[in-house]
Amino acid sequence: MDPGRAAMIAGGGNGGRRRSPERRDPTGPRRDNRNRISKPYSPNPHSGSSSRQHNDPRSRPNPRQNDRKDEKYMTEEQLSERFVAQEDSFVLKQSKSKADIRVRERRAKPIDLLAFNLRFVDEDHDTFEDKDTDADIEFPLPEAVIASADDVALKELEEDIKSFRTLEKRRANRRYWQAVLVLVRAARDERRERRHGGQQQQQQASEVVLTDVDKILHTKTLTQLEEMEKKIEAKLRSDETLETDHWEQMLKRLHVWKAKAELAVVNEASRAKRLQLRKEAAAARKAGGADGEDGDDVNDRQDEEEPSTSLTKTTAAFTGDAPPPGTERFAAVPNEDFSQATKALYEREVARGVSENEEIFAAEEVVQTASAPKWSDKYRPRKPRYFNRVQMGYEWNKYNQTHYDHDNPPPKVVQGYKFNVFYPELIDKTKAPTYHITREGGRRKGESFAPAGEEDTCLIRFSAGPPYEDIAFRIVDREWDYSAKRERGFKSVFEKGILQLHFQFKKIYYRK
Repeated sequence: MDPGRAAMIAGGGNGGRRRSPERRDPTGPRRDNRNRISKPYSPNPHSGSSSRQHNDPRSRPNPRQNDRKDEKYMTEEQLSERFVAQEDSFVLKQSKSKADIRVRERRAKPIDLLAFNLRFVDEDHDTFEDKDTDADIEFPLPEAVIASADDVALKELEEDIKSFRTLEKRRANRRYWQAVLVLVRAARDERRERRHGGQQQQQQASEVVLTDVDKILHTKTLTQLEEMEKKIEAKLRSDETLETDHWEQMLKRLHVWKAKAELAVVNEASRAKRLQLRKEAAAARKAGGADGEDGDDVNDRQDEEEPSTSLTKTTAAFTGDAPPPGTERFAAVPNEDFSQATKALYEREVARGVSENEEIFAAEEVVQTASAPKWSDKYRPRKPRYFNRVQMGYEWNKYNQTHYDHDNPPPKVVQGYKFNVFYPELIDKTKAPTYHITREGGRRKGESFAPAGEEDTCLIRFSAGPPYEDIAFRIVDREWDYSAKRERGFKSVFEKGILQLHFQFKKIYYRK
């Protein structure tokens, strides 16, 4: 062998010839830097090359690339689940959008009104599609929607609610639809029992029991109802000997009242949000009017009237009543008294609070009017604000003394009312507001048409002059106590813009 080649192989001197670039194992694999698979890889993260590679911006991971990789390596089942979830989200968004459009165009179905009520408290709601007039649209509450629907509409409504409940992802929205579904099913069951009531032998007895249960449950808060639900369910699961039918009926009614309490929370939040949007819109219009004060008065008035025209058309389109001539500029303002004088009177009355035997009373009824007031072409009709209380207590008659005691008291009954209606801006202050009682069905005073275990009710209607509309409430129809005693004193006075009507019912004493 040539001596120079032998020295090169042995690693000796170059012998005047070209030196080998590096020493390698002749039996090891040959590495090619142009091949991705055979590139050297250092598993040590603390090595210098890997640290330089980590600090290099070009080597940082790209989220989009990671998503593509994840999607590339997802199984067919996972891809199908993702596609179904995206499709459900799209269908839900389109359903809500269509419901909003039908409500605005005065062709809403019952499910549209329920969805429109939720939109103001839905955090997933797309505000991009909102209209400036949405907060001014008046619509009935869920309980009124259910009560006004016939049997066919209720069946269709139940299926629509199930669809919304299935598509919803937020827990709060699912609870809303579940509460509405409970009320719809309860309404259908009640109507079904009413149609076949003649075939049930224990109908009257069950109605009396349910009436007593409702009297107990309607005073409970949502938290108290949830605690009662847990106790009853635990009692039914236990091995204790009890009347199962009674407790199951009570649990069923408890679910109904729990649903009503949950809807009351949503309705109040929706009302507060709508009121906030109205105030923001009014502030924006006021700020816009302040910026345009350089023009003449005629142009200013025209600029103020233009945005209210669209509000007038939207509100009139939904309610079906066009505003009286000359009142178009008032139609943008909500049909409720939000003046500073009314607010001061209302807050002062609220600050007095309620006593232990009182509750806030707001059972307002719709006032049926044949036509608009004669003065509506001069003044904007507004609904007066009020803060009413209902007095509750126990009646220790012979039956209650036998079946109840102070540790387990009987259901509370209505013992009186305290009405406080605010009229601070009456045009004619020499004429005091009045009230009168209306009994439906041709019933006269002292007559009773109510079934056993229930009480007759009537409407008490308050009337005043311009600019206030009439307002009515449904109360228990019993004989009033007109005595002048302080603890049971009758009070009917109009003073400082407040109509106060306080009365209690007569107590019936039986002699032995």
